[in-house]
Amino acid sequence: MNLAHFFKHDFSKGNFRLYDKKGNETFYETSNKYWARYEYDENGNETFYEDSDNFWIRYEYDENGNKTFSEYSNGYIFGTPKSKEIEMTVKELQDLISKQEGKNVKLKIKE
Repeated sequence: MNLAHFFKHDFSKGNFRLYDKKGNETFYETSNKYWARYEYDENGNETFYEDSDNFWIRYEYDENGNKTFSEYSNGYIFGTPKSKEIEMTVKELQDLISKQEGKNVKLKIKE
């Protein structure tokens, strides 16, 4: 990514930055072509970071804005991701449970 070049940015005036409508920084680039980009949720919480060194982080938050999960490109994971809905038959569920013997499993059933 070389957005600064695209926008004909003059680095003598500082690093190149882009912001969203809420004022959150969404892109940053230096004169040596290092860049970082950011994504945010509707509450302004940073949900994704990526940079020119191929490093990235994904974040999740609870309803109070507390960070509950972080996943890093190097494989490090902190916290628990939001549960994901999965549809399956009772037989598929039984097979899945039999593979989890000895582990604690949390299951929510919706009607």
